Amino acid sequence: MTGERPGVVLGVSGGIAAYKAAELLRALTESGHDVRVVPTEAALRFVGAPTWAALSGHPVHTGVWADAHEVPHVRLGQQAGLVVVAPATADLLARAAHGLADDLLGNILLTARCPVLLAPAMHTEMWEHPATRANVATLRGRGVVVLDPAVGRLTGADSGRGRLPEPAQIAELARLLIARPDALRYDLAGRRVLVTAGGTREHLDPVRFLGNRSSGRQGYALALVAAARGAEVTVVAANVALPDPAGARIVRVTSAAELRDATLAAAATADVIVMAAAVADFRPASLAQSKIKKESGVPPPVVLEPTADVLAELVAHRRAGQVIAGFAAETGDAGADPLAHGRAKLARKGCDLLVVNAVGEGRAFEVPDNEAVVLSADGTEVAVPLGPKAALAAVLFDLVARWRPEIEQSPEVERTPTGP
Repeated sequence: MTGERPGVVLGVSGGIAAYKAAELLRALTESGHDVRVVPTEAALRFVGAPTWAALSGHPVHTGVWADAHEVPHVRLGQQAGLVVVAPATADLLARAAHGLADDLLGNILLTARCPVLLAPAMHTEMWEHPATRANVATLRGRGVVVLDPAVGRLTGADSGRGRLPEPAQIAELARLLIARPDALRYDLAGRRVLVTAGGTREHLDPVRFLGNRSSGRQGYALALVAAARGAEVTVVAANVALPDPAGARIVRVTSAAELRDATLAAAATADVIVMAAAVADFRPASLAQSKIKKESGVPPPVVLEPTADVLAELVAHRRAGQVIAGFAAETGDAGADPLAHGRAKLARKGCDLLVVNAVGEGRAFEVPDNEAVVLSADGTEVAVPLGPKAALAAVLFDLVARWRPEIEQSPEVERTPTGP
């Protein structure tokens, strides 16, 4: 493979979701990666080889005999920086788990010594079948990252779990693995993770509200990474207009009061809580029952009252062993810089970890990248440089493990991400 960045092998197996892999291919190539597409024969019944060749800029083969002098069945796997298969059908999962190599993709999966990411897509009954579950467990036990499929519309009129995760989400995790091969180790299996995301809205009248600029991107990145690392994830989402993160359960809310109620309910059984939502500090003391008309002249002043401090409530009622992380969006002022405000907030709130974001135009909110300093109650501080929000999520869950020693001691952590 050529190019300065690690090459990617994109495997495509024979499911109806194969057409979505074209969007994944586009996302990877546009981010600068050299991608070789290796479809199965069945995949070519859904999307033809010319499409893959045109989008990737490379010829497409399915068998081991083409260009045999270059030994592609060995070379592609050895040289890849990542192998990602999307969609990964039940048949592909079975063949990968049992080491079958009857085509080029099967050979690549055996020779790869880089991270391998499989994005399943199939009918719900196939995903839930004991054979598939056993194959997935085998692959994860070898260090392969196998995503849980999303819930939604399947082939025909069927709906349920088994839908291919959104290509943009697969691309986000793929880029994370290329940058940090250990970022998605399966160390949160059996843990319940609660994430809040988005920004609350406090209504002035039936039309207008007080809100903030949070898009929910960081919270959804946290949920996506936690689910990929094996957690059972619940997201309390405040006004988020993004595709649901695959593998997570979504509870939708609007106001700070609704977020508080939903979060406290879910927190009762959570092992890890990450408060990434931008929750309003104040709300109008009264709600106009009809739209405030411009023609009425100067409107009455808006009287505000404080909302509940959800993070403080969570800390006050925490269960033994529960890890709680908060987010602090700070701008700094004449008295202190954002980090100083963050340190004061950590001491005041009493949580275990606090992610401090310096916010402003083009920073943190409504952008794909983020940078932060993660403060810990034990006094350590970890700076996370500007990069994809999934990278910050991975660092945060690494730090969570320090507060849950049994996670660090899990044999899952000792696995190295290699081919199946």
